[in-house]
Amino acid sequence: MAQRDGWTRRGAMGAAAGSAAVAALPARGATTPSTRALLWYQQPAAVWTEALPVGNGRLGAMVFGGTARERLQLNESSLWSGGPYDPVNPEARAALPEVRRLIAAGRYAEAQALANAKMMAKPLSQMAYQPVGDLSLELPGLGAITDYRRELDLDAAVATTRFAANGVQYRRLVLASPVDQVMAIELSADRAAAIDLDVALTTPQRATVTASGGALALDGQAPDDHGVAGRTRFAARVRVLPRGGTVSAQGDRVAVRGADAVTILVAIATSYRRFDDVGGDAGATAAAQLDHAAARPFARIAADATADHRRLFRRVALDLGRTAAADRPTDERVRASQHNDDPALAQLYFDYGRYLLICSSRAGGQPANLQGLWNESVKPPWGSKYTININTEMNYWPAEPTALAECTAPLIQLVRELAVSGERTARVMYGARGWVAHHNTDGWRATAPIDGAQYGLWPTGGAWLCTHLWERYDYGRDLDYLRSVYPLMRGAALFFLDTLQVDAASGRLVTSPSLSPENVHARGTAVCAGPAMDQQILRDLFDQTARAAALLGTDAAFAGELAAARARLAPDKVGAQGHLREWQEDWDAAAPEPHHRHVSHLYGLFPSTQIDVERTPALAAAARRSLELRGDESTGWATAWRANLWARLRDGEHAHRILAYLLGPERTYPNLFDSHPPFQIDGNFGGTRAIAEMLMQSRDGEILLLPALPRSWPSGSVRGLRARGACRVDLAWRGGTVEEATVTAEVAGSVTVRAGERRLTAPLAAGETLRLRGPTLRRV
Repeated sequence: MAQRDGWTRRGAMGAAAGSAAVAALPARGATTPSTRALLWYQQPAAVWTEALPVGNGRLGAMVFGGTARERLQLNESSLWSGGPYDPVNPEARAALPEVRRLIAAGRYAEAQALANAKMMAKPLSQMAYQPVGDLSLELPGLGAITDYRRELDLDAAVATTRFAANGVQYRRLVLASPVDQVMAIELSADRAAAIDLDVALTTPQRATVTASGGALALDGQAPDDHGVAGRTRFAARVRVLPRGGTVSAQGDRVAVRGADAVTILVAIATSYRRFDDVGGDAGATAAAQLDHAAARPFARIAADATADHRRLFRRVALDLGRTAAADRPTDERVRASQHNDDPALAQLYFDYGRYLLICSSRAGGQPANLQGLWNESVKPPWGSKYTININTEMNYWPAEPTALAECTAPLIQLVRELAVSGERTARVMYGARGWVAHHNTDGWRATAPIDGAQYGLWPTGGAWLCTHLWERYDYGRDLDYLRSVYPLMRGAALFFLDTLQVDAASGRLVTSPSLSPENVHARGTAVCAGPAMDQQILRDLFDQTARAAALLGTDAAFAGELAAARARLAPDKVGAQGHLREWQEDWDAAAPEPHHRHVSHLYGLFPSTQIDVERTPALAAAARRSLELRGDESTGWATAWRANLWARLRDGEHAHRILAYLLGPERTYPNLFDSHPPFQIDGNFGGTRAIAEMLMQSRDGEILLLPALPRSWPSGSVRGLRARGACRVDLAWRGGTVEEATVTAEVAGSVTVRAGERRLTAPLAAGETLRLRGPTLRRV
């Protein structure tokens, strides 16, 4: 029998209760688990990518589910290395004309070398997202462990560990409360006075830890990074509250002996107020949060946290059917997924993606970064930053269609702050009005190009983020919101009115200098003029900004400028291989990486709606050919993007084949985190959106039902999806065709619903529901 951390596996213990936070200890013995929204395992996590995440949008923990020793790895979303800094290179503006001239002359290597020497940020790299440390819980003298089970209830937002030792059954619950702003842990046993517990805090940061009575205090400072002094102070406060027994400080830890149950509350705060202000009092904030929570029993904290989570999570319910494979532990399902019929695994992955977005992106916290909210390393991959040439945007692809609009609040705030720092970058680097952000940013909202010209000299990151501002309006139709973000969209568009260049050969407007994100073209460099993705993003930015101006009854002259510039942008082109060109020249066939992970030139197909199988069939066919040439299997997030693209081409079988690869052991860790590798959370969010795209798509007042349904999901249902135009969509299907559908309008307007070749158009008043039956969409 396998052994780890003092346990011996002898079967699972207990079934998931409706609310694990308040459930009584289950009866002993193996049961069939509920898998509706549950990850579960028969052994503790051995590594971080087996641990289970909890979070409240600001505080996060990875729960390992240990027995004699439990590790909770802790994060707070505003803890970043360094401090407020300005990385704009003052030599950039003087070098810009020559870089452009060299590009126009086809001297790309010289242009890239000059850009590297004169235009890149100082420091060349940005700051990194940081871990707070670990909370460790030790149960001395446990002995052999039996009846082990750990689980994450996505519906209750509670991680539970159960096991037995010396005839005593133990249960540990862990949650992150968005209401009380604390991590809350409860350890209970089915025998009185059975709990002996040592509680400690450790950190890899510059910090001190003190213990007093039943409390722990950690006070630290963020690390220096790339020559930028670490200025953020952070504090963690822990209170250990036993029921029965004794509690005392022993050195730098708290010891509990002979307790019936123990509640542990953890509050964490930083001095970060916003990207240019770190003057807060971390210790006072954490102490106040802890005092407030300590006045409430654990059951109340847990019940309120679960209710608040369910307010978001339960808006959407997906059923793709189930087979016997769904009864297996989650890690076994992932390992076997390539060979088993397990539609419920895709359903679980969808639920998990929504769970992760709720847990990692809430108003008052930072946006979901490359690892969402969870990071154990002081030097995480790619700094665990915001890569805004795809990854940050992908994090928010599921937000609107899966009814999590509130989760976009941190992203919108990010854009507001980037517009501030990006205004200086636009002025100093380019001599331009408006604002710009390149391919990466961090907690300090740096907007200058980093990492080298071949990666960073891409000026369209802020423009892409602005399309998310429009998406929030398009799904919600709130004019007050649109009025609040219009200046951001206007500023991003203004920058390009000032910086677009005339291509001498065609007379078209192109970006220069730029690149197709992270790819190298046939001339051996990345730097170029007018890559397809830029032109596509700017078409959306100019269109959406002009539409916003019209809706708000303002800025007609500016909207006219945008329309004129939009008409002069270089169009999409079809190359000699029948593919959609990635660059202005037909370089794709000779590019060094034919299977490159980025598919930037297909932005127009997804997430944009510029390319469509019906409205632009030639471009759609070229996009399909590009996908065929690029290949299906890539890094985690790139695989997820491909699944969405095939769904937009309405090829459900191909989309499902790619999704199956994404959910397999090469691209999904045992805890269902996306494997780039290493872990990046964007693949989780991209995969969630792909599932939604296969079931429902919306554009320009039209809702497509089952546009890319694979044969593997012959019958099922989904409730609560959102369509553009402020509509809710509920859908059930059988035998691969629509059984019934309802569309509920939140604002008055006309809606067109399509299923295959069948189309029905109806005006709807605000609050009115359109009820349809069968594949003919018969109105009932």
